[in-house]
Amino acid sequence: MSFMEKTAWVMGGILIVAGALYFRMVIAASEALGATAPPIIPFVVSYVVIIIIASIVLMGIVGATSPDEADAPADERERRIIDRAGHWSGYVLGFGVLVGLYQFWVREDGNLLFHICFASLMLSQIAEYALQIWFYRRGI
Repeated sequence: MSFMEKTAWVMGGILIVAGALYFRMVIAASEALGATAPPIIPFVVSYVVIIIIASIVLMGIVGATSPDEADAPADERERRIIDRAGHWSGYVLGFGVLVGLYQFWVREDGNLLFHICFASLMLSQIAEYALQIWFYRRGI
């Protein structure tokens, strides 16, 4: 397994865990309010802090286990995989934003629009890492 694939596994896992924690807090706040919770800055900050700390720790561990690979630049195949995964994950982001805009048009709930767009950002990044892993495994 290449270093870039290990990175994709680690970062994808971090984003899934952090996103699940974030939306667990949002759902709990929404249930307490009886409506969609507004964007709560401490929730967003905690999401970002979790990602930063987990990334530093886990990527430090991954880098320490294979220091030669960690310092090597991406080769031609890896650059192609990263570009292709980024391209396809953009569709996930675009689709999510369109869903959010549609629901805003129908329900006129700006809070839900924010959460759908934020989820789209999360899912597009997770999709990018998942696609990188898939492309590595597929041999592209």
